[in-house]
Amino acid sequence: MLAQRLLTAAVGIPLLLAVLWAGHPWLGVALSVVVLLAALETGDLLERAGFPVARGLIALLAVLALALVALVPVSGDGLLTGWLVLVVALSGAAALTRAEAGAALRAWLGTAGGALLAAMPAYLLLITLSVRPDGASAPLALWLDAGRAWLLIVVFGVWSYDSAAYVTGRLWGRGRFFNHISPHKTWSGAVGGGVATVVACALLGWWVGRPLVGAGLGVLIALAAPVGDLAESALKRAAGVKESGHLFPGHGGILDRLDAFLVVAPAAWLYLALVGIA
Repeated sequence: MLAQRLLTAAVGIPLLLAVLWAGHPWLGVALSVVVLLAALETGDLLERAGFPVARGLIALLAVLALALVALVPVSGDGLLTGWLVLVVALSGAAALTRAEAGAALRAWLGTAGGALLAAMPAYLLLITLSVRPDGASAPLALWLDAGRAWLLIVVFGVWSYDSAAYVTGRLWGRGRFFNHISPHKTWSGAVGGGVATVVACALLGWWVGRPLVGAGLGVLIALAAPVGDLAESALKRAAGVKESGHLFPGHGGILDRLDAFLVVAPAAWLYLALVGIA
């Protein structure tokens, strides 16, 4: 299992960094594939959990959200609001095909919720497109523009949390919490992951001339990442499966790799907007 994890990481991490280096539109294309796969896995888990969702509609709406982010100027936020209306309306229309009222309600809520969940990685692209050009300075900004520099900080912040939480949880596995959702989560892992994330984001923030903003982002990631992780764990538990899929040997499906970003991505974009960078 460990060998599979290391092999997948050895292939996946350079590939991700290469896409980040290439920038838009390749980053948008890669995220479109990620969102599509996440939507398909989300639909499957919801069906297993007893929600008779419209899986194709979940995928269509999630990819449409990313397309709007990629193609519409940031000032055109009204179209994203329209997308939310579309999610509610089309999910409701699809649910009307169910004869039983309870099944129709579960289909409506499940389809709309699944589309919203799977669309959250679109905020990663929004970060790259909406961060102001003066949002980052040297030395990191010599290699990447400001948007991709902050996206890199977000990605490494989540990786730092996951890695440090795993190590400290294994070494000092005390104080289990949310045992009813994920029996392997511990307070020691959460604290270790949080400290590592704040340090990593502060250092990377220093590389773009904004160490305090980076440290604040680290605190936010330390709070948001376990929420996304636990939410996906709850969905898998409700579906009766241990992994969301088998796309990555030793790592599970795309949602298993993306779980923290489901909450971190929108939270990070909102944070950067509030501090005046995006």
